[in-house]
Amino acid sequence: MSAQPCIALIAHDEKKDDMAEFARRHQAALSRFRIVATGTTGGRVQEACPGLEVTRLKSGPLGGDQQIGAMIAIGEVDILIFFIDPLSALPHDVDVKALTRLATVYDIPMALNRATAERLIDFH
Repeated sequence: MSAQPCIALIAHDEKKDDMAEFARRHQAALSRFRIVATGTTGGRVQEACPGLEVTRLKSGPLGGDQQIGAMIAIGEVDILIFFIDPLSALPHDVDVKALTRLATVYDIPMALNRATAERLIDFH
């Protein structure tokens, strides 16, 4: 396990622009973390912040949410930032619920919107 804390970044399709802008704005703070992200979100963050090293996992609907959930369960994720789109129906909604449940069970800080993420990143 790395001494550097790990932050997981996920964003639903309609929130990926918000995540890229969040990463751009907080690039210095994010550089202090080992960053993991679901596939497309990770790609968007890398495009917005070429200086950040991002480990891209599978796309959320193809298992990326579950990969991050597994990382939470074994203690590899310290913070979860998941920009959820509450206005869109998602076919993998059960995966989203399982992931947020794991973050709650393992008591890791979790932001589900930009306002909370702004506060959370300011503390680290």
